[in-house]
Amino acid sequence: MARILGHNIKLFSLSANPQIAEEISEFTGIPLSKIELNRFADGEIGVNLPETVRGHHVFLVQPTHEPVNENIMELLITIDAMRRASAKNINVIMPYYGYSRQDRKSKSRQPISAKLVANLITVAGATRVLSMDLHAGQIQGFFDIPIDNFRAMPLIVDYFSKKKFKDDIVIVAPDHGGAVRARKMGDVMHCPIAIIDKRRPKPNVAEVMGIVGDVEGKVAILIDDMIDTAGTITAAARALVARGAKEVYAACTHPLLSPPAVDRINESPLKEVVCMNTIMLPDHKKSDKIIQLSAGQLIGRGVLNIIKDKPLSSLFEYEAFVSEDK
Repeated sequence: MARILGHNIKLFSLSANPQIAEEISEFTGIPLSKIELNRFADGEIGVNLPETVRGHHVFLVQPTHEPVNENIMELLITIDAMRRASAKNINVIMPYYGYSRQDRKSKSRQPISAKLVANLITVAGATRVLSMDLHAGQIQGFFDIPIDNFRAMPLIVDYFSKKKFKDDIVIVAPDHGGAVRARKMGDVMHCPIAIIDKRRPKPNVAEVMGIVGDVEGKVAILIDDMIDTAGTITAAARALVARGAKEVYAACTHPLLSPPAVDRINESPLKEVVCMNTIMLPDHKKSDKIIQLSAGQLIGRGVLNIIKDKPLSSLFEYEAFVSEDK
């Protein structure tokens, strides 16, 4: 437990990503409190809080990536346990929001699963959600509690700025939907953008139709919010090389990397795939080409601002990012 400005604060980590929880703990100075998780013989999840949370401001770290349903249930059951144990408020730190791609009905009889997950988290007893680069901005409107959407862009821009490329840079959107994201990164880095003209005949299958913009002789940086099977990003990399790009990099916030993503990345012309550690990668999803940056300090700043009743808006703004060594 930590005591900040008269508030009793506790930080907990569930099983999805203890690494980022440790980073948040180190930055904020709030130690990780103990929590007991177990599984019954039939797979049911059991939770026990060996420490009191009565009257405490609780922060609970649990991104909801693979196994998505297990991680969501673990989160919901823990929120319920904390609510019943009289926690003053329950702040869910969910760097990756599972089911975020199902944010609307694209066919007449489909669910809006992202809204359902928001309802479940709220009804369970959460009082605030902290996430990063939600797949769709409207997900914020699915909640009737405060939700903070952190941005990975400044950290990614800083990484590429420090490389000091000698050749011109072009920021590339892997599809039309990513054009706004590419434009924001292009504005920050003061470089042009290009757009991949792509069609998707079925989920996780992408076909590159063409490239809008000049990439010849340039260092191309593909930017997206997540990489799942890496079909889109690797097909785009090959198309960029075919159009004369000198080098191709990729960057994203969330490295889902479902099979055969790592094999595709290793076999592709991509020099590096830069991502955040919103998702903890097991050994079979690691590669020399995959670089993970830390989101722990950024989220940690948000945690401290919430505790101290300071605004978080400065942490969300896209401003020209200047590296300390420039």
